[in-house]
Amino acid sequence: MVDTLSQLSINSDRLVQSIEQLAKIGGLPGGGVRRIAYSATDMQARNQVQQWMQAAGMSVKIDPAGNIIGRYPGKYPHAAALATGSHIDTVPNGGRYDGAFGVLAGLEVARVLQERQIQLNRPLEVIVFTDEEGTMIGSKAMSGRVILDPATYPRADGIDIQTCLTRVGGDWNRLAEARRTAADIAAFVELHVEQGPVLECLGKQIGVVEGIVGQRRYIITVKGSSSHAGSTPMQMRQDALVAASKVVLGVNKIAHTPGGQQVATVGWMEVLPNAANVIPGLVKMSLDIRDLSSQHLDNLMAQLQAEIETIAVETQTYIDLQPRLRNEPALAKPHIQQAIAQVCEDLRLSYTHLPSRASHDAQELATFTDMGMIFVPSKAGVSHAETEYTSPEQCAEGTNVLLHTFLELDRHYRCD
Repeated sequence: MVDTLSQLSINSDRLVQSIEQLAKIGGLPGGGVRRIAYSATDMQARNQVQQWMQAAGMSVKIDPAGNIIGRYPGKYPHAAALATGSHIDTVPNGGRYDGAFGVLAGLEVARVLQERQIQLNRPLEVIVFTDEEGTMIGSKAMSGRVILDPATYPRADGIDIQTCLTRVGGDWNRLAEARRTAADIAAFVELHVEQGPVLECLGKQIGVVEGIVGQRRYIITVKGSSSHAGSTPMQMRQDALVAASKVVLGVNKIAHTPGGQQVATVGWMEVLPNAANVIPGLVKMSLDIRDLSSQHLDNLMAQLQAEIETIAVETQTYIDLQPRLRNEPALAKPHIQQAIAQVCEDLRLSYTHLPSRASHDAQELATFTDMGMIFVPSKAGVSHAETEYTSPEQCAEGTNVLLHTFLELDRHYRCD
């Protein structure tokens, strides 16, 4: 039986056909997809996935957060499940692989098990999480970290969150009931396109994700003094933009500090009064910094704070740094990383270990169960765009790794 399982392989043509078929729902002229959460196209796609799940021998339910949970039976029906999944909602001009690929890969694993009449010891769940691209309310409700205040979820169209959840089969008043524990899910493994250039640049077929980075976000305010650009001598200026520029260079400096895999970005800036003949008196800008280690992020921010204090003295300005967001790292379990790596070796697929610098539903699942992630390459590192592309071969390779990772984990999490 073990030898039979080792030869198991997914149906790549069926997988690609499912990706193409789902991409037609909300399809854009340039080949991308627009399926905003709770929209008509989102609901159409959700219905399609549920039909496919049922045809694959899965029982299907929708929890109060609107998460779709397809469950393929195991030999021990009451055992905690092995789970996978992602999301099928998109950004306004998204691609066909981000999120949707992970859902359809999980579906393909269930289809293979069904057609071969194979049951794992544990049930297999494939989850479609609600609104990953917006609020992540689906995975946050599942982790028990959802905020039970409707005002937290404003939408551009003005539709309240209660109505949105009702549309997709959820129930705001029972949202807390969507919470799950390790007694429900023994392990969660999310397969996703990388959304970055690392795998392609290294020529690797699979990424074994070490974890999802922690993210800190700040607003930096620099206050100087506005005065005439022609009549104020250079040595008498309190130029907020000059000081802000030094801060940007300080951010770039800490981003290149050895000892971590951090990235740091100043992506937004507002300069006032923003006139050609006036020395800038006020600058506001964003800072986004990410790494797998909270301690390393703390150390980097301490370095930056010291640098900012020096800059403020040198430029005779006042510089304030206010936190706006703090997400802690979510580390992948070592034994799941080892299982993925072993599967890659068995399937003769090249791989590398790397962090995920983007957010995923898996980071919420990691708060209550064992988590792992598998990446496949994204062409030119493009994602959240109509030109997003991962080849059929790469999709098949990742899905086969997912399938065999579950076979490995089913042996790891013994039911006896």
